[in-house]
Amino acid sequence: MAGASEGEGLGNQFLANIRTCDAIAHVVRAFEDNNIQHVDNTPDPKKDIDVINTELVLADLQSVQKRLPKLHKEARANPKLQPMVDALTQIQSLLDEGKPLFELSNVIASELWAEIQKDLQLITMKKTIYVFNVDEETLQNQAKKEQLANIVTPSQAVFICAELESELKSLDEAERSELLSSYGQKESGLNQLINSAYDVLGLQSYLTAGEKEVRAWTIKKGSTAPQAAGVIHGDFEKGFIAAQIVNYHDLISAGSEQAAKAAGKLRTEGKTYIMQPDDVVEFKFNN
Repeated sequence: MAGASEGEGLGNQFLANIRTCDAIAHVVRAFEDNNIQHVDNTPDPKKDIDVINTELVLADLQSVQKRLPKLHKEARANPKLQPMVDALTQIQSLLDEGKPLFELSNVIASELWAEIQKDLQLITMKKTIYVFNVDEETLQNQAKKEQLANIVTPSQAVFICAELESELKSLDEAERSELLSSYGQKESGLNQLINSAYDVLGLQSYLTAGEKEVRAWTIKKGSTAPQAAGVIHGDFEKGFIAAQIVNYHDLISAGSEQAAKAAGKLRTEGKTYIMQPDDVVEFKFNN
């Protein structure tokens, strides 16, 4: 993820970095404080978002304009490239209108979309989470949050009060829970951002547990048990035999793996099993 503050120009190095990421977290100031200077004196979330998006659109337009003439020549020698030419022409038209490219994600075929992204790494093709930095009052005001979220629809919006997040860092778990509850929040803004990032990127986690450690592993949603095993080590996927799985909540309720097994909550799954977010797994494999 990468971010930029409102009113700052996006330098070449920043644009180069952002092209290599899988998604963008765009942090937007949505609070007023006379002690914190804003480049335009008064925060305007929509205007600030538009300024950054315009720079990203112009950067993408430059990339497309540079690539398209060469692609036209290549397509004359190789007609199979014509769909790419047509798609890039469509993309250029949208960028000329000042619009980000995610609006075309359901129009251009997914395989072609992926090929263009791999070739040009266009920034506005990437999914974006808008992180609104709000004050304590707005954090508790659903109507204000909906108003801000509507600015960035259909992208995801997350609301974080940086001042509250700073205070949470110094508290223990019970105190954090009590403070969050007083603001009508179930979890911290940081956790909300992590959950949104997992959702946008199509990720989930599973757990492995042993005497020495309990560890979470990140995989793509829809991964099979062997693919999940491969995240730990390639040999686990190659030599996969089976996976012993218990649901996290069932394990906690039972109190131990043996108790969960006695209650019939521990099961064995094979190569076609699709991993679930609450899985606690022990993989069986051939060395």
